[in-house]
Amino acid sequence: QVQLVESGGGLVQAGGSLRLSCAASGRTFSSYAMGWFRQAPGKEREFVAAISRSGSRTRYADSVKGRFTISRDNAKNTVYLQMNSLKPEDTADYYCAATLSRNYYYTSSSSYDYNSWGQGTQVTVSS
Repeated sequence: QVQLVESGGGLVQAGGSLRLSCAASGRTFSSYAMGWFRQAPGKEREFVAAISRSGSRTRYADSVKGRFTISRDNAKNTVYLQMNSLKPEDTADYYCAATLSRNYYYTSSSSYDYNSWGQGTQVTVSS
């Protein structure tokens, strides 16, 4: 399994931006479809965004569509989540996740499809 380490979280005012990074170990990062999930206090973990192995396919939760962008750099073993126009309701711990995939275009919004998870990074958006 790949090991994942998130970074880039912090405190930001509403309307601001943050970019989260998720660095993966190993030499087979390009074999993994990646996802970002988040969990707010007292709530269940929810899907945010996903990207295919090649980066050519992405999908987003309706709540972040048009504001967040997921991308990846396979040469750097890193996946990113650019978050713009942040809202207080975006406050949560953000987790990246990976799943090995033979399909270059595969993405998933289900946490059950991912078998490697990072430790999370906290994002707080003040009003």
